[in-house]
Amino acid sequence: MNTLDANRYTDTWRAFGAAIERPRAVLVVSAHWYTNATAVTAMARPRTIHDFYGFPDELFAFDYPAAGAPEVAQEVVEAVKPRWVGLDVDSWGLDHGTWSVLAHVFPEADVPVVQLSINALEPLEYHLDIGRRLAPLREQGVLVVASGNLVHNLRRVAWDRPTGGFDWARRFDDDLGEVIRDAPGDLLRLAEHGDYPLAVPTPDHFIPLLHLAALAEVAGEAPEALVDGFTYGSISMTSYTVGFRPPVRGDGSDEVRLPPVDVVPPEQSNL
Repeated sequence: MNTLDANRYTDTWRAFGAAIERPRAVLVVSAHWYTNATAVTAMARPRTIHDFYGFPDELFAFDYPAAGAPEVAQEVVEAVKPRWVGLDVDSWGLDHGTWSVLAHVFPEADVPVVQLSINALEPLEYHLDIGRRLAPLREQGVLVVASGNLVHNLRRVAWDRPTGGFDWARRFDDDLGEVIRDAPGDLLRLAEHGDYPLAVPTPDHFIPLLHLAALAEVAGEAPEALVDGFTYGSISMTSYTVGFRPPVRGDGSDEVRLPPVDVVPPEQSNL
């Protein structure tokens, strides 16, 4: 429900959107379009998908009416060749992995958006390669957003720990941070981490980060943490950026000005 709430994460996403140069379009790799093919949305008016259940009516009523960008979808197809990407003109749309974040980054829904699916049939190396091939789009005014959770284990959620993380979750999150800052192209070695089976019980929320790591590798830039934290023990809310340095506070320290840590998000978590 980050879409409807204000907390330290959504406030940071809003500050990020206000600080960056306005992109020509946004390309989102969302954990929630995990399917058996690689595809990109290519419709002029993507629908808002409510791909969840058991949440308040207000969330089901939420609409994010951003335009699509068929021309950018075609650019994605060309960028990843000889890899194949299908043009989806009527099947998907914008799922909550996309609009729960962009509702704060671009609250007016005035930047065109396309989504790239995660091909569940391909190995992790494939997704790193796709990320590398997408790098030229950044030079053409396309903002690439990877939406997922670095640690995402819903079976281990602890409702009595709204702001904390389990020791295994924190270890994995910390070690991931070291790898992605020092050697983003080596992120796959985390699959051998002792806490990987708990932190990444399914790959859908981890794979979007591979695209960001690949973009950082191509650019020769170390990703910067935009915001970090945990919710309910087993969900990491840590976000990274490439090519964007978080605003410097008035006291000169390199921190984004955030609300107090006791202002926490409820169930929904992304990015």
